[in-house]
Amino acid sequence: MPASISFVVPCLDEADSLPAVLDRIQQVRDGAFAGRDVEIVVADNGSTDGSREIAAAHGARIEDCPVRGYGAALRHGFERARHDIVVFADADNTYDFAEAPRLVAKLEEGNDLVLGSRMRGEIRPGAMPFLHRWLGTPALTFVLNRLHAGPGQKVSDCNSGFRCFRRASFAAWQPRATGMEFASEMLVKAMRSGARIAEVSITLHPDTRGRPPHLKRWRDGTRHLLQILAGSPRFFFGLGLLVLLANWAVLLIGLFWGPLSLPWGNVFGIHTMMFALLGTCLGLNVFGVGLLLAAREGGDPGPYRPLLEVDEGRLLWGGVGFLLACTLVSLVPILIDWADAGFRFLALQKQTLVLVAFGANGVFFLFNVIGAHLLKQR
Repeated sequence: MPASISFVVPCLDEADSLPAVLDRIQQVRDGAFAGRDVEIVVADNGSTDGSREIAAAHGARIEDCPVRGYGAALRHGFERARHDIVVFADADNTYDFAEAPRLVAKLEEGNDLVLGSRMRGEIRPGAMPFLHRWLGTPALTFVLNRLHAGPGQKVSDCNSGFRCFRRASFAAWQPRATGMEFASEMLVKAMRSGARIAEVSITLHPDTRGRPPHLKRWRDGTRHLLQILAGSPRFFFGLGLLVLLANWAVLLIGLFWGPLSLPWGNVFGIHTMMFALLGTCLGLNVFGVGLLLAAREGGDPGPYRPLLEVDEGRLLWGGVGFLLACTLVSLVPILIDWADAGFRFLALQKQTLVLVAFGANGVFFLFNVIGAHLLKQR
């Protein structure tokens, strides 16, 4: 017997487009999906324009979502869907539900998630803003694939709002976002879980509602990017370590061999070393972002595991003791030499700068690890 299907449509004041959307779903239900148990769920986010009455008149089940947001409405609808297969798309009539049978057929080939790809399909004139089509979506898709996609999981359109999945698979992913970034979080967690992901080319139609979309380009684009990065502490580990080591290489070259005269000027002198000191702090901050991401509930510890599993007593008191010992061994002789000169001139400028960098890095590192352990306590 063919699997039953739930159509889920998030809705917030979509009276102008909702009738056409629901009519198209009904046509698919009575045509390609005839013989299957099909339901239509409208996850309403507080509509006041008659959308609820339109949904009821078209035989849809209305589920009121008290939390505002695209992701919140979808999650609410998914939780109340009754059937094995869930198909969802926006209520703005830019996606054609007549293409749903192709997504379902692809899902039933053994996949867990099927995306309707606009980038591989047809984008009608005026259907997608220039920046979204040529910069935003390609860039976010590239980052997503680079950081998260496993073999056979790469996608071409990470922002597509037309998708089909199995409820059992979705339950394992547990996305939590309430806003537009839900689309990215869903993909990140599906990829990390090893889900089988496929795409079907679709057509994107212009929005004809005559009002601005709920999507806010820069705000929601940034949230998508942050959501993708939040799932990859390994990225911050690698980038932070690279920046840290590169700047320490500059410091050490300056200490032992600088300044060096090159055709375009002198480098690796005291000023180059000052900027390198700032670079080491930047590298440790980037490293620390990944550490905090790894420490949060459900985070992937990855290469940060040894730091997160270290005994808290040894971490705190051992780290403080180590920093004090380094201070006594390295800075005290310099302070004595400076005092002998009447605190007027310090000849050991490069050595002092390197030791200050070492001490500052130690403080940054220690407090990053302590911060991660505080986050774990929650």
